[in-house]
Amino acid sequence: MPDKHILILNHQQIQQKIDRIAYQVLEDNFDEDEIIIAGILPQGNKIAKRIKDILDEIAPFKSGLVTIELDKQSTSLIANIDFDVNDCSNKVVILVDDVMNSGKTLAYGFGVFRDVPLKKLRTVVLIDRNHKSFPMTTDYAGIALSTVLKEHVDVVLDEEDEEDAVYLR
Repeated sequence: MPDKHILILNHQQIQQKIDRIAYQVLEDNFDEDEIIIAGILPQGNKIAKRIKDILDEIAPFKSGLVTIELDKQSTSLIANIDFDVNDCSNKVVILVDDVMNSGKTLAYGFGVFRDVPLKKLRTVVLIDRNHKSFPMTTDYAGIALSTVLKEHVDVVLDEEDEEDAVYLR
């Protein structure tokens, strides 16, 4: 049986979702001086950069971009970060990933900041699936998508030969 791909979001729809999320982040943090946007590699970081670019144009506050690389196969938190986590102290952190399925990746992302006193920690995902194994919720989601467990969501961003898209297969 051939592997079928169903288009969920095209380039324009992805951009609209990211624009809306950026405005929601602005509304939630309009009184802040600075926020930190933490993107989880690989795709979450691309979304985080796009959100930051929009905020740089529309927000009165400064936004910083940091990168988190997680070992998603590990049974414990193993993370590489490109910043001093203490620089996030008493600031708002926006944790960004592409798809939330079980919630494990966001839970590990939270773990990076567990010993730092934050003003608040918010989560962003482009696609929020409904198969959570961890008690995680998203603060900002592009789209909530009910799927069956054996289906897979592919987020394609900045690919050389393909336009941005989200597929269900």
